[in-house]
Amino acid sequence: MELSVHNSIRAVERAQWDRCFRDDVESWAYYLAVEESDIPGFEWRYVTLRDAGRLLAAMPAFITEYRLETTAQGYWKRWIERLNRIVPNVTSLRLACFGSPVTETCHIGLVPGLSCESKETLLRRLFDGLERHAAELGISLVAAKDVAAADIGLVGRCLEGRYHRLAGLPTAVLPLPFADSEAYLRSLSRATRKDMRRKLKAATGIAIERSTHIDAVLPEVAALYDETHGRSELQFEHLPPAYFANVLKRLGDGASCFLYRHDGELVAFNIVLHDRERLVDKFLGMRQAVARKHNLYFLSWMTNVEYCLANGIPVYQSGQALYEPKRRLGSRLVENHIFFRHRNALINGALRVAGQLLHPSDFDSGGSVSPREAA
Repeated sequence: MELSVHNSIRAVERAQWDRCFRDDVESWAYYLAVEESDIPGFEWRYVTLRDAGRLLAAMPAFITEYRLETTAQGYWKRWIERLNRIVPNVTSLRLACFGSPVTETCHIGLVPGLSCESKETLLRRLFDGLERHAAELGISLVAAKDVAAADIGLVGRCLEGRYHRLAGLPTAVLPLPFADSEAYLRSLSRATRKDMRRKLKAATGIAIERSTHIDAVLPEVAALYDETHGRSELQFEHLPPAYFANVLKRLGDGASCFLYRHDGELVAFNIVLHDRERLVDKFLGMRQAVARKHNLYFLSWMTNVEYCLANGIPVYQSGQALYEPKRRLGSRLVENHIFFRHRNALINGALRVAGQLLHPSDFDSGGSVSPREAA
């Protein structure tokens, strides 16, 4: 078998990649859109295993300068920021990580029909390949970000005794076995149903448009994203305007942007990905004053629910953060985990302690909406 680490998804045949990843909505085309967007601070990698040219296993990865304060909250975030002012970059580490800052989970691609033993063997080879690549670049910290519940057992067996495991933020998933939106609302508690109807009534006067091309409004979309991003406490990545345009262009019928206007002014947007199996809520940007007055977050929720029901999509995945309202709206939480190790034993131990202290176990903190609350 041949192990390779590529700098571009173009080095991997599209059909072979999508076959290994079961035609996931975050597909080869999505990774190409991300790659072409030049998201600052990230280098992309794709680790592959081939046998006589046939792709057997693959995982996307990235390299970045990881700053501890990006995933810290409250007291710890303020303490780290003060420490960095005294000793610049003391809490910054070069990181090679499986996964992506802009996907819902850490994707593990394996050709169909493998035995459990073969899956473990191939996955170990992929991790070994990223570790060697990181060492060649002088990077000592290697991780896997947001390993999904379905893959935790497999990854855990492959990395047992070498990597630390940390509970990450779960993904919110809403099954939709309903005939229409009224049936969905009736499935909620009486108090939640009443509250939702009140919020939707307050949203009258908002015009909603589904679009697959946003070039004409891209500056406005970028401004709404920046405003929402600036209010978010967790800030791992910052997306350039090209990301939103590229996703819609590359995914075609697999992506939509819902535009919300009030008195002709664009006041919110929501980028979503979708196929026959699920709708994934990617990024949400809103004008705060209008959002509060007209309950745009809840309007966007119902817009996505109604789109799923109208198109026979059985699952609405709304991702990480704002768990309390999502639970009330019928979502269940699916666990994700982070695996990491540092080649230096002393730093490795310190990071294990820091991870327990700094990584948020929940993010229900209040009123302001982050861009990836819908993610």
